[in-house]
Amino acid sequence: MPQSVEILAPAKVNLRLQVLAQESSGYHAMESLFCAISLADRLRVSRGGEQIELEVDGAVDPGPVHDNLAFRAAQLYLLETGGVDGGVRIHLEKRIPAAAGLGGGSSDAAATLLALNALHDSPASPEALLQMGIELGSDVPFFLCGSTLALGWGRGERLLALPPLPSRPLLVAHPGVAMPTADAFQRVAELRGGAYRPEAFRMGLGRVTTWDGVESMAANSFETVADERLPDLARARETMLSGGARIAMLAGSGSALFGVFSSSAERDASEPLVRELGFATWRAETLHAGPAPQIA
Repeated sequence: MPQSVEILAPAKVNLRLQVLAQESSGYHAMESLFCAISLADRLRVSRGGEQIELEVDGAVDPGPVHDNLAFRAAQLYLLETGGVDGGVRIHLEKRIPAAAGLGGGSSDAAATLLALNALHDSPASPEALLQMGIELGSDVPFFLCGSTLALGWGRGERLLALPPLPSRPLLVAHPGVAMPTADAFQRVAELRGGAYRPEAFRMGLGRVTTWDGVESMAANSFETVADERLPDLARARETMLSGGARIAMLAGSGSALFGVFSSSAERDASEPLVRELGFATWRAETLHAGPAPQIA
């Protein structure tokens, strides 16, 4: 059996993110077009230690270990598979900013499940891993679905994997301020006043087969809320668009932005202008293929 497994945990952006009706449980149903990008955390999962040990490097404030989604994913995996011999050590190298709408924690959780399964000769089926992902959070199933592009509905548990689009240069920008998801949902509901007329997006799946089609339907329900709280977001979006971005919008529920460019030259020229506005930036690309566990 392998002694350790390394895996990348890619960030995601939402090329479309629509908040639908609020359910009786209090949750809001969602409609989303997920796209994985090359900005990624890195995990190394090894045998040894006692129970579950987690070490996090690169996080500004890693928080309590027991709240970390990678730790919780390991706990759930061991519970569902009946445990493994010995302990598990997880080393997590963070590059994705937290509370930014980029899905970093969810991707870490999915990568942990995949790495643990590879480390123990795959005792859990893909369907079982997906069910674990649903229990861990609404974005986790996307990172387990096997595609870098997917439509999602509900709370993320309903997914339609799609053929990936050609890779495009991407600029990610973060204002250095978090926007709590629960607060964002509450404000969206206040602005909407309970009324919502959903578009029949699922009837137009042909639009997600080309970047031109995606550009025509790119939208994010949280942008008005984000602009209220962080006015510089609108300036950064306009800077990207002026620099040639075909799409520039909020990455998820906030507070990071992303721009999709036709060329690396346009993206690279826009980056210093966005940084002048006070944003941290990362150059990336949309992914054509997802990362696979590497046996070490």
